[in-house]
This record gives sequence, C-alpha cells and structure tokens, in this order.
Amino acid sequence: MAAPKDRIPPTNSRTVALVTGATGVIGKAIAQNIAAIPGYEVVLLCRDRSRAQAAVADIRRLACNGHVRHELVDLSRRRPIAALAERWKGPVHVLVNNAATTPRRREETPEGIERQFATNVLGYYWMVAAFRDHLVNSAPARIVNVASYWAGGLDLTDLEFGRRRYDNDAAYRQSKQANRMLTISFAEQFEGTQVTVNACHPGDVVSALSRNLGFGGHETPDQAASTPVWLATEAIGARETGKYFERKRAVHCRFAADRNAVEALYRVCKSYA
Repeated sequence: MAAPKDRIPPTNSRTVALVTGATGVIGKAIAQNIAAIPGYEVVLLCRDRSRAQAAVADIRRLACNGHVRHELVDLSRRRPIAALAERWKGPVHVLVNNAATTPRRREETPEGIERQFATNVLGYYWMVAAFRDHLVNSAPARIVNVASYWAGGLDLTDLEFGRRRYDNDAAYRQSKQANRMLTISFAEQFEGTQVTVNACHPGDVVSALSRNLGFGGHETPDQAASTPVWLATEAIGARETGKYFERKRAVHCRFAADRNAVEALYRVCKSYA
C-alpha cells in the first residue's frame, strides 16, 4: 500500500525511532502509535528492565509490529547516555525526547545533580549531543522534544533549586520552559544537516507524573500522543524546525524569543558535560 502523501516514507528498509521514557503513559502511547505505522522500528529507552520488557510485549501485540525492542539507560545521567550512543549500531531517523520525572521531594543523581533538572532538561541535551552524529548520518531525520504549555519560572541562577525551596511543580514548569528554549538552540546547530528539531505539548492524561504534580487529566493516552507522533512521522516534522506546537498547531513561544536567555541556558547545559 502506498504511503499517504503527507507522510514521509522510510528511506531504508525501516525507519528507526528512539523514544525516551517509553514506559510512562504518554511515552508508551507515542511508541505504540509510531510502531503501528508500517515500516517503523521503535526502540524504547527505559531505566527499568521489567517495565521495559512488559511495554515492548504490549506494543508488539497492539501495533502488530515485531520490530520493537528496548535499551536500558538512565536518562538522568550523562555517561550511560554516552555509552548507549557509542555502542549504537545502525541509523537513527527519529528521536523523541519524552522522559520526565516529578519527585515530590528534592532528589539528586549519583553525580549530585537535582534529579528533575537532570532528567527533564539535561537528559534531552545529553541525548541530542550523544546521538548527533547518528542523526546527521541518517538524515533526513528529526528530533521531537516533548515539552508542555505548563511552563515558566526558569531561574538561570538556581536551576537545581539549591537556593530556592524545592517545589516539584515549580521545577517541572521550569524544565518544560527549558525544553522549549533548548529546541531553538538545537535547531540552529543542526542547520544545513537535514535534521529538524521541534517541541510540543503532548496532552493531559492521568499518570504518575501528573499525580505527583497534583493534577488530573481529561485525554486518553492516544490523544496525548497525537501531536508528538505527528511531528515524529508526518511531513510537517521535516518541513519545520525550531518551532513549538500545541494540538498540531504552531504556537508562538515567548521563552524562545529571549535570545540571551536561550544562549545562557545552552551554555549552562553544556557545562555539565
């Protein structure tokens, strides 16, 4: 069956998509909906082996796609991400940065980095940096950063809540603002490579993340995954870059318009190398 005109057909035998945080409600729905498209191979990047194996089994069955597997990696730590990229064989056509955490109390990684900043922000930065060559060599390729409309309050002088009282909602909003800002920097750095970078709000679902923040949700997982999957697989994701989307519509991002802050945030993330 011919591919729809508005969808990019696989350039090789299969189009390879990586999805971080793919055992969560939205991440799993993103992975499943991509896997349901003929010609796609989906790799779930997860921290917990048993949850990853269960998610792979579910997605293979529901998407009728045997080309679904997982890799274990802690997205809050740079070295495991770099090690994954170093041992990676083959192309990477799509990277969906989705992994996020919202601990109610301030936690730190073994490297001493506040965990929400490490996972939600540095995890995106480290994945893009580590897989840059894979993406460029596989181009045309695209990166989708799952952000949120629930964003704001970023403090460049206290990104890890060392001075401020830690509040998981404030830390989450800050991290989602950072995702949207970093998207602009990434897009500029991939200019001329046929690798696009866009950010989006996924949708509102009931999940462990939303419960930790004290929120509910009114959308199904498939509805929440709709915009990220659209950017990851449809032609729009290859035409546009450096944009922020909500409900499949480009929306002006006031955070990305602050060039000084965008550049400062990128420099700070780079310093964690």
